[in-house]
Amino acid sequence: MNNEEVIQELPENYDELKKAAGRSADWRARLEAVEELGRYNHKQTIDILNRLMISDPVYTVQEAAYNKLVAFGEEVKVPSKNKAELFKGLSKIILRIKKSLPKDHTYEEFKEKLKKMRVDIYDAYEGEKGADFDQWLEKMWASAAK
Repeated sequence: MNNEEVIQELPENYDELKKAAGRSADWRARLEAVEELGRYNHKQTIDILNRLMISDPVYTVQEAAYNKLVAFGEEVKVPSKNKAELFKGLSKIILRIKKSLPKDHTYEEFKEKLKKMRVDIYDAYEGEKGADFDQWLEKMWASAAK
């Protein structure tokens, strides 16, 4: 495991790591929590890693949790990368936010409002799309009927 020592007990900062693993609006914090929890082969850390592997909206976090579980010797299935929509009703949410802005608003204004109103969606797609996030979001904004 990358020359890292695997520890059989809970980390001292377990409560903070558990909170970080549950932050729906911060995929980077969840990924960091996975990396740290992955050093501790304990039932409670394995439970959190399993949950993130199965249900995190960002594939990068799912994959990291999967790799940590495999390194512990857990029998787990590779998470599926192909998801249609990370959030149910995304186009309706995009449209609702677009309609809440003035008719002549810019893409940047839309992007800021999305980030303020639905940071969970913004963050998850930013993590999932990576460098293509802005291009994808602008396309979603442009195609939302007004």
